[in-house]
Amino acid sequence: MTADPRLIHEAVAGQARSRPTAVAVVDRGERVDYGTLDATAEAYARALRAAGVGPGATVPVLLPRSARLVAVLLAVLKCGAAYAALDHRWRPDHIGRVTAVLRSPVMVAEPGAPGNLPLWPVPEGRPGLRRHNPPAPPPGGASVPGGASVPDAASRAAAVFFTSGSSGAPKAVLSPHRATTRLFRGARWADFGPGRVVLQAAPVSWDAFSLELWGPLTTGGTSVVADTDYLLPDSLTELVGTTGVDTAWLTSSLFNLLVDEEDPRRSCFTGLRQVLTGGERLSPDHVARFLARHPEITLINGYGPVENCVFATTHRITPADCATPGGVPIGLPVPGTSVHIMAGDGVLPANTVGEICLAGEGLAVGYLGDAEATAAAFPTLVLDGAPVRVYRTGDLGLLDSDGVLHFRGRTDLQVKISGHRVEPGEIESAARRVPGVREAVVVAVPAPGGGHDRLALFYTADGPAAPSPPVVRRALSDRLPRHLVPHSVHHRASLPATATGKTDRGGLLASLGPVPSPTRKAPSP
Repeated sequence: MTADPRLIHEAVAGQARSRPTAVAVVDRGERVDYGTLDATAEAYARALRAAGVGPGATVPVLLPRSARLVAVLLAVLKCGAAYAALDHRWRPDHIGRVTAVLRSPVMVAEPGAPGNLPLWPVPEGRPGLRRHNPPAPPPGGASVPGGASVPDAASRAAAVFFTSGSSGAPKAVLSPHRATTRLFRGARWADFGPGRVVLQAAPVSWDAFSLELWGPLTTGGTSVVADTDYLLPDSLTELVGTTGVDTAWLTSSLFNLLVDEEDPRRSCFTGLRQVLTGGERLSPDHVARFLARHPEITLINGYGPVENCVFATTHRITPADCATPGGVPIGLPVPGTSVHIMAGDGVLPANTVGEICLAGEGLAVGYLGDAEATAAAFPTLVLDGAPVRVYRTGDLGLLDSDGVLHFRGRTDLQVKISGHRVEPGEIESAARRVPGVREAVVVAVPAPGGGHDRLALFYTADGPAAPSPPVVRRALSDRLPRHLVPHSVHHRASLPATATGKTDRGGLLASLGPVPSPTRKAPSP
């Protein structure tokens, strides 16, 4: 049977056949080659099949970031199943809720792991993986011949990523093989392939984990496993120096932190060839400082929701982008993806703000166990006379005359105050242009009777001569219509982040405490 490079495990197996002694994974100083990694994954897959794992299963995997974890994930994929890599930092009750929505005969984890599924305990220790014999299947497991081929297709689910749902229950996003592999087949947006060494530091439950792991392994590069859950300047410097890491993905918040903390005598970025960042709107100030210090490093802005797996668009940033109105562009579509700016079911012309809708090979299969949410988020629309399945992102943006995508905020952050529609992103953009302001976030304050009745701006600033809140508010009064001027302005040393690395707007709102009704008379609509 001819290997299908659109399948993650077959792309890795192809590298093992053509370059078996090339280093695939570096795990705390130990180097595991492609041949060893793939052979171990095959052995694990035989045992998992005997335990009942097969097509249609979604297997929870709770293991530390390691080469062992990589071999297990490949084994699950070789069975025709999908994996759900769980973060070991999650609370046991959260792990229980997550595993409850998965269809799996077993859970791959170390003894004592939370959850009510039968455990398949992978051998302890770091590979040389071949030194370990896979564990025996639990009694009564359905047997599948070791040499049997499991039918598969690139549209079949490969990974399950969890995101918060509006009801508070975790929402499981089923992402197919092709959503990952499309990113790297003949990609020109970034440099992957033999010789590239990519840092794996993102939480294993994120879709960014797919970028850091399968990006190099499906193209013949090397994935270096970080031995810490929190990447700091010193740890990045050490990994670059000791393992040859030349590519790193950083959330925009982490990127800002590393730029702020950078020691020019021993920069944590020295030695990197490319830095990928995104997840939130970039700070032009931080980007400009990075480019000025490191013109030799390619800096790429990536945009995409988990429902489209990692990236939908990317943009190689230049110094000129830092002065682009509205912020650094988020770029052109990656391979196998198309972008449509829509109002309802209609496509809008260039340079018109609307909802960003995505189509193509990156789209998720849907939300596991939630057909209604899947149908709402992934409708089939008629585009250019043909039915096309799209994902409605809830993000606002526009395509310029060159087809470059620009981010303009969120539809669900838009609020009405005193009859006026308010988009916080517009105020944040204006605040970042106030001299001395580095980062800015606007939150809408709930009114006692429902809705919102005021805006609060939180900002960080550069240096000891930071502008005071009254100065910032006066500057905004000079730049914005009255209804967009925040009622209160608050200086913070730093902005809080959520577990996924994004700005914690809820935490900022909570920091206000009970807020009395505004004394300022709102403008009439």
